[in-house]
Amino acid sequence: MDRRIGAQYYTLRESIKTVADFEETCRKVREIGYKTVQISGTPLAAADMKPILDKYGLQVTVTHKGYELFRDNLQEIIDYNKTLGCQICGIGSMPDYYRQSDENLTEFIEGINKAAKELRKEGLYLGYHNHALEFVKYNGHFIMDRLISETDPENIVFIVDTYWLQVGGMDPASFIRKLGKRAMAIHFKDLKANTNNTTEMAEIGEGNLDWDEIINACEEAGAQWVLVEQDTCQRDPFESMKMSYEYLKTKGFY
Repeated sequence: MDRRIGAQYYTLRESIKTVADFEETCRKVREIGYKTVQISGTPLAAADMKPILDKYGLQVTVTHKGYELFRDNLQEIIDYNKTLGCQICGIGSMPDYYRQSDENLTEFIEGINKAAKELRKEGLYLGYHNHALEFVKYNGHFIMDRLISETDPENIVFIVDTYWLQVGGMDPASFIRKLGKRAMAIHFKDLKANTNNTTEMAEIGEGNLDWDEIINACEEAGAQWVLVEQDTCQRDPFESMKMSYEYLKTKGFY
């Protein structure tokens, strides 16, 4: 596993809407210490971002786009990722229609298998990012069970989100071990319990997830990339990203 810590730019999405803001964000991210990034939550073109990323020595390891683009304009996905020098073309979430029934899910699985086959011809992988919704059951089986068993393991990998696994009732470390090498990228995201019986996303180390066990599972599975993500922050997102980075440094990351 690459021990360089990655920054998931979705966390910083309000600061990457223009080229000027994107450059300032890259400067701040590199100043914190991050060395890899995931591009997500920005409307900017890959050609506009690439020179800035190179300027600050930031390697793109994952991108996220909507499934409709994979289905309707795969060449755009290929061009976008090749311009950024990124191998994992991620789907951020399964559209609502495809999670309404077993039949609709079958349509989605057929679609991602088709897209992934074409991506592999270009040296790219299709990566599926989980939330908790994949642990809804149809006919006694999780949606995720079908996503794992009915997709080509050589073409489709997973962008594993630790927070959403826990919310979905799964043990993150056990699930990562189950996926093995298909758990190619891991979103490190902590879960914090509140006194009003709710939970929230938290900086790494500020919540209740067992990070030693999760990190060990990542090593054993052969995960390649680790990226810090926090969809919602209770403080300035850059401060949250710095807190998570500093915690992971104590665990052997850099």
